[in-house]
Amino acid sequence: MKLTSKHILISSAFIWVMASAPVLAQQANALTRQEKKEGWVLLFDGVSTAGWTTPGGKPVPAGWVTENGTLTAKKGAKGGDIITPGEYADFELKFDYNIEPEGNSGVKYFYTKYETGGNLGMEYQLLDDKLAEDNKKENHLTGSFYDAIPPDASRKKVNEPGQWNTVRIVAKGRQVEHWLNGIKILEFTRGSVPFTEAVALSKFNKTVPAFGTVEKGHILLQEHGSEISFRNIKIKAL
Repeated sequence: MKLTSKHILISSAFIWVMASAPVLAQQANALTRQEKKEGWVLLFDGVSTAGWTTPGGKPVPAGWVTENGTLTAKKGAKGGDIITPGEYADFELKFDYNIEPEGNSGVKYFYTKYETGGNLGMEYQLLDDKLAEDNKKENHLTGSFYDAIPPDASRKKVNEPGQWNTVRIVAKGRQVEHWLNGIKILEFTRGSVPFTEAVALSKFNKTVPAFGTVEKGHILLQEHGSEISFRNIKIKAL
């Protein structure tokens, strides 16, 4: 068969599409057909701060910017924490994060106002474990239930600052799981004896009701003075 310029153009286009398929399938800040079917919802659209507010309900401060498909708290910009307007009870949360060297941040869940103790949430700690100032306690390291329960260090595989890590938090009933880069690194039961003992030794031991036992709350992205970027933030009700 004689090849014409039209045939060559079509063939080239087909090759480009096939070569690009893996990249397109992994497009950031988008849901796959399967994820939509399973009930996942994006919490960040990749281009705006829509769907986030300050804890007081005000628009997201200028210290948070959207750039290159990320939601980024700029270093020293004092953007403050931001939350989802909606509250979640049983859920699965996923996100990618990239923190700067010496960085300190976190993502809180079940964030709500306690009768005593103020506005609080359970924190999945995000830290430069090697260089951050707050790296002296195991329950302050990446993946910990902050200031209460440390992750399993023997299973934890965290990428260096400047590289992306993927987090998964699963909360169903009283059971909570912390995952990092596809590996479960922490599991606990809220309200259990070990949980209660850990909270009693933490700085959250005087709240009413008991810290971490509320039924639902917001998702919070913490601004702690360090630069940190988030992407692919998605949640599914369980």
